Amino acid sequence: MLTQVAAGVLVHQSALLRNNTVVVEGEEGVLLVDPGITEDEMACLANDLAESGRTVVAGFATHPDWDHALWHPAFGDVPRYGTERCAAYLRDLRSKASWKADFAEGLPPEIAGEVPVDLFGLITALPAGSTRIPWRGPELRLIEHPAHAPGHAALVIEESGVLVAGDMLSDVLVPMFDDTADPLADYLAGLRLLDEVADDIEVVVPGHGAVGDAGEARARIDRDRAYVHAVRDGRTPEDPRIGSSAEPGWEWVSDLHAGQVQRLAQPLGMTQSSRDCPDVKS
Repeated sequence: MLTQVAAGVLVHQSALLRNNTVVVEGEEGVLLVDPGITEDEMACLANDLAESGRTVVAGFATHPDWDHALWHPAFGDVPRYGTERCAAYLRDLRSKASWKADFAEGLPPEIAGEVPVDLFGLITALPAGSTRIPWRGPELRLIEHPAHAPGHAALVIEESGVLVAGDMLSDVLVPMFDDTADPLADYLAGLRLLDEVADDIEVVVPGHGAVGDAGEARARIDRDRAYVHAVRDGRTPEDPRIGSSAEPGWEWVSDLHAGQVQRLAQPLGMTQSSRDCPDVKS
């Protein structure tokens, strides 16, 4: 089901992991951001768009995690954009002979066999340093940052004041760190960039979870920063997304948090990259 969250901006949410697909209306059709995770859900979205007279003219992947770089043939053969680093990562992944088997092994068991693989990761790289997406529609300001994943980017839909945050600013998931030389500093750098646009935001759409209003955007930035500071300082975060206050059904986020703390305590390179596994429950 499509839900309008601002003028010309709609959201379609997946059932399992609350992945949010963002639909942005343009002059000749719509742009799909992170278009979903299962065959049936994407086919349903394509049908809803067709029945409402909306044609898909472009796509965008906020980052290269498996659940953000999928596609369905019903969306059409249109440009699917991502940052240069995002596209390069996906090209390298797809170049490996075993990539489909590795992809399947990393899927949550609840949807094993339900995720279309063939069109995964076929992303057109935007030139390095790009701040806009080339399409005939509302201005989409691209904010690339080092948090969470290679080439991660948020989008600001300027005329409607919508921040499409990718895998950040979730109300159900804690910040998830990449395997870099200083993942906590990288995450804080990403939050600073989002903080710079927060005053212009009326709606925030996270990669997973509930859509929030202007006040919620600022609150989520502050909550995520507090979480990173606590992990950095060796404290247990006072965070409603983990522990006894976690939302029913999302208690496993506490295990995700514990795993991150354990991973950060090990030397870089001693653990499997988080990009090789689902970024959420597996």
